[in-house]
Amino acid sequence: MTRVGDMDAEEFRREAHRIVDWIADYLAHPEKFRVLSSARPGDIRDALPASAPEHGEPFDRVFADFERTIVPGLTHWNHPGFFAYFATSASGPGILAETLAAGLNVQAMLWRTSPAATELEDVTLGWLARLIGLPPAFGGVIYDTASISTLHALACARTVSVPHIRSRGLSGTRGLRVYFSEDAHSSVEKAIVLLGIGLDGACRIPVDARRAMRVEALERAIEEDLSAGRTPAAVVATAGTTSTTAVDPVAPIADVCRRHDLWLHVDAAYAGAAAMLPECRQWFDGMERADSIVINPHKWLFTPFDLSVLFCRRMDVLHETFSLVPEYLRTPESPRVRNLMDTGIQLGRRFRALKLWMILRYFGADGIRARLAEHMRLARLFASWVDADQDFERLADVPFSVVCFRCAPARVPEQALDALNEQLLDRVNASGEVFLSHTKLDGKLALRLAVCQIRTTESHVAQAWELLSREAAIVLSSASPERP
Repeated sequence: MTRVGDMDAEEFRREAHRIVDWIADYLAHPEKFRVLSSARPGDIRDALPASAPEHGEPFDRVFADFERTIVPGLTHWNHPGFFAYFATSASGPGILAETLAAGLNVQAMLWRTSPAATELEDVTLGWLARLIGLPPAFGGVIYDTASISTLHALACARTVSVPHIRSRGLSGTRGLRVYFSEDAHSSVEKAIVLLGIGLDGACRIPVDARRAMRVEALERAIEEDLSAGRTPAAVVATAGTTSTTAVDPVAPIADVCRRHDLWLHVDAAYAGAAAMLPECRQWFDGMERADSIVINPHKWLFTPFDLSVLFCRRMDVLHETFSLVPEYLRTPESPRVRNLMDTGIQLGRRFRALKLWMILRYFGADGIRARLAEHMRLARLFASWVDADQDFERLADVPFSVVCFRCAPARVPEQALDALNEQLLDRVNASGEVFLSHTKLDGKLALRLAVCQIRTTESHVAQAWELLSREAAIVLSSASPERP
């Protein structure tokens, strides 16, 4: 029999209780799942029907398949042993807010399509801006990810550098250039490609021994481009690089940008939350002088994925770059209100502000600061274990909550260390107890442990170290002779 209409209220209530109970148990006992799925490519696809059912099925059967087929094929980002990348840590109040947002199904493209969604975004981002020390000159807008925030920021830089961009595109423009460190995120280059600047306009600036952008190299590159008739447009400084969380010297970079009238965008997607801590403010000196800044609350502010914030000192440029209003979206109150559709490429706008607002209220600034400080303490503790072990070495500083290290015993030749660490990483991740990622630093393969999960405790970090030590001993039992 074909059903018409939606679930009735009683069925919805029954199934909602079931799902909330399941989520509560999942969050209370995440260790019962492997953090990294053991599924092989094609396993999930092969376990599912090739076509949709002709007739509707009972929700019992759908949920049973969710538990039996979908869950074992997941990598569990909410697992306290998730130390890879930057965890998207979903807190309880954030999950509840996401549920409410789905139920309300708000589309906040215009102020009138949801006044509360529009104004709550303004209020919540104002709170966050003050918490991280930004002056009132900054406005804010919520997107999905840092890649999109950076794309919008560089689009604004292009508008400033090429005033005729809306009418004639890039025609007549000679060699737009965007500068960023060799450790900057790949999203910067993707944005450059999408904006029509092209990879020829991407200028990677070398880093120093602490993996921070070399300001004198930036100044030299700009001067060389000006001499060659190119058009410098923007600099992207990173406060917390993806590989090591190194911090570019934002204040001196801001001086360079002001001298050359360049747009300064600061990528603080991961580490920006740490600006809430007085002891970390030194790392963000000069950030208040940027034209735009990206921070991802879904990285280190315990917000369910996805929620990225672009703070912009020049909201008028953002509006000029993206506002285009057809007749059917004109409203009488528009001159007096903010319409979110005017602040980006997307017309549709989810009610993302609700979850960040609820998280800031539930934990409070002091609660969030305490959790961030604890994560940094745990990272420093792990780093101290690495430093004290003669078979391991640390490969980068630990300004925040990420440790880059490798197994490097004296008896193993340097040329064999990458293979040794690949094997160690594979064995540790295959355990299902923890999940680490890797990077390359000065040609050396580095293991990478990031403490970002709200449920991670010292016992989980200790478990990771014990597992690494145990698996390293196994791998080293067949290692090569001592290095010369």
